[in-house]
Amino acid sequence: MADTARTNQTAITEFILLGFGVIPDLQILLFLMFLVIYITTVAGNIIIIALVVADQHLHSPMYFFLGNLSCLETCYTSTILPRMLASLLTGDRTISFSGCITQLYFFASLGCTECYLLAAMSYDRYLAICKPLHYSTLMNSRFCLQLAAGSWLNGCLATAIFILFMSPLIFCGPNEIDHFYCDSIPLIKLSCSDTYLITLLDFILACVFTLPPFLLTLTSYVCVIASILRIPFTTGRQKAFSTCSSHLIVVTIFYGTIMIVYMLPKHDKLRDLKKVFSLCYTVLTPLVNPLIYSLRNREVKEALCKAVSKCGFHKNVQRLLENNLA
Repeated sequence: MADTARTNQTAITEFILLGFGVIPDLQILLFLMFLVIYITTVAGNIIIIALVVADQHLHSPMYFFLGNLSCLETCYTSTILPRMLASLLTGDRTISFSGCITQLYFFASLGCTECYLLAAMSYDRYLAICKPLHYSTLMNSRFCLQLAAGSWLNGCLATAIFILFMSPLIFCGPNEIDHFYCDSIPLIKLSCSDTYLITLLDFILACVFTLPPFLLTLTSYVCVIASILRIPFTTGRQKAFSTCSSHLIVVTIFYGTIMIVYMLPKHDKLRDLKKVFSLCYTVLTPLVNPLIYSLRNREVKEALCKAVSKCGFHKNVQRLLENNLA
C-alpha cells in the first residue's frame, strides 16, 4: 500500500493553470494589459519606497508602514503576474508541482502579511486622530519596527504551518486548476487524499491569523470616523479625514473583494466572476496603492515634486505635479 501511495503521489509532476481560457485574440489583449499593469505597479511602488527612504519629511510612522506596504505589493504582484504573462505569451499553462507550492506559499504569506500591515497602519491613524497628545510617545520607532517585523513574521509563520501539513497530500487524479494562480482551495480539491483535516486547518489558520488584524482595522476606523464626526468645524473634519482616506480606500478594496470571492456560493457559474474579483486583490490593489497615496497625499506629491526637480526632468513634468498639488 505504501508503494502504491508513493507511486500515485509522484504520478502528477505538474499542474495546468486554466487561467482565462484559450481564445487567441483574448490572450494577446490580456498579455498587453497585464504587462502594462505589472510595469506600472512595480515602478509606482518602487518610487514610493525611494521617496520614503530619501525624503526626511516622510520619515514618520505612517510613511514607514507605507514603505513596507509598497515593498510587499511589489513582491505580492511579482509572485503571480510574471508567471501569468509567460503563460499568455507562450501558451504554456503548465506549472511544476514544486513551482505551484512555492507560488502558493509566497502568495499566501504576503497576503497574510498585508492584513497585519493594513492593521498597523489603521492603528497608527487611530492614535494620530483619537489620541494625538500621546501619539509620539506610543508610536515610537521601536514600536513601529516591532509592528512591521511582527507583520512579516506572522505572515510567513501562518503559511509555513499550512504548507507543512499540506505536503503529505497525494495528487493522482486531474491536474487542471481552474484559476490563474495556485490557490489553496482549488489545489486541495485535486488531492486524492482525505482533505477534511487540511480544509479545517485552512479555516482555523484564516481565523487565527487574518481575523484579528481585520477586526483591529475595522475597530480602529470605527473609532476614527466617530472622532472625526465629533469635530465641530467642517475644515477640521476634512483635514482629519484626508489623513486616513487613502488608506481606507486600499483597505476597502482589499478586504471587500476577498470577502466577495470567499463568501460567494461554490457554483460553477460563479467561477469566472470569482476570477474577476480575485484580480482586484491580487492585481488591482498593488496597482492602486501607489496611485492613491501619490494622488491623494500632499506630502508624497511634494516629495515627488522635489525629486523630479533634483533629477532635472523637464519643467512641464514639474509644473504638472505642482498643479496637482494646488
